[in-house]
Amino acid sequence: MNVRRLIPAAALAGAVALGATALTACSGAGAGTGEDGKLDVMSSFYPMQFLAEQIGKDHVKVDTLTKPGVEPHDLEITPKQTGQLGESDVVLYLKGLQPAVDKAVAQSGVKHVVDAAKLTKLEVHGSSGHDHAHEGEEGHTAGEEGHAHGEAGEDPHVWLDPVKYAEVAKGVGAALEKADPDHAADYRKNTDELLGKLTALDTEFKDGLKDTASKTFITTHSAFGYLAERYGLDQEGVSGVDPESEPSPARMKELQAVAKKDNVSTVFFETLASDKTAKTLATDTGLKTDVLDPLEGITDKSQGADYFEVMRSNLKNLQKALGSK
Repeated sequence: MNVRRLIPAAALAGAVALGATALTACSGAGAGTGEDGKLDVMSSFYPMQFLAEQIGKDHVKVDTLTKPGVEPHDLEITPKQTGQLGESDVVLYLKGLQPAVDKAVAQSGVKHVVDAAKLTKLEVHGSSGHDHAHEGEEGHTAGEEGHAHGEAGEDPHVWLDPVKYAEVAKGVGAALEKADPDHAADYRKNTDELLGKLTALDTEFKDGLKDTASKTFITTHSAFGYLAERYGLDQEGVSGVDPESEPSPARMKELQAVAKKDNVSTVFFETLASDKTAKTLATDTGLKTDVLDPLEGITDKSQGADYFEVMRSNLKNLQKALGSK
């Protein structure tokens, strides 16, 4: 069982200072704006886009490099996107998640670059949720069959933990204030509103998952390590952090044993990747399948129109699968 981590208040408060560090700028002057007077913000993928839209609102024009329906891990940057990136006032991305984006950002020459990975502490999570006590030990990677992320194989999926996503939001708000000081008060107000909503979501998850028949869930995409730790659950990933990688026969056998031992009822899959592996495992073990969305993009198949709606759908699906009392 994972032990829930308590993030010190000082760490959350320090996100504002981190936001200033994560924002690369040549001077204290505000960024230039487009012809419509708005700040042009380029986001790497949906969770970053959502923060920019929620905090910037009417003062920003937000675009994203990862279009709806595209699996973010596999993104390739087009020449047109490279040009758009270089013309942006602010770039918001999460280093370590998308190698193509990391390279493009490094070569873009944009003055105001916000790396969300610097706004909260990244951790290493394994495919199995039963080994979190060994986090940080040599050899503990982000999943044997999945590819590692970040400089030390850290898990980048921080947005699936509302508390860590709030830390990122604080830093993004501070960065936009610095990039566009004329509207700093509005950015601060919008950030506070978003933090309130994320706090409420955190409470919903804590209350909704505190009393369940099982604490273990199986998912084809090991994206939920932060969420599992936050709410005292065990994530069993089929094949690591790469949703398209194939699990080994040995891993499938392990998961069959876990399902039986931990009273698992459901194998979760995501909307942006194939459900073939989930269905195979479910058939072999007599389990059901359902969606647990890592929220890397919103499409017509998503169980909600935005971050909050999809997260609440995830909560309901987890409650059903885990036997919420």
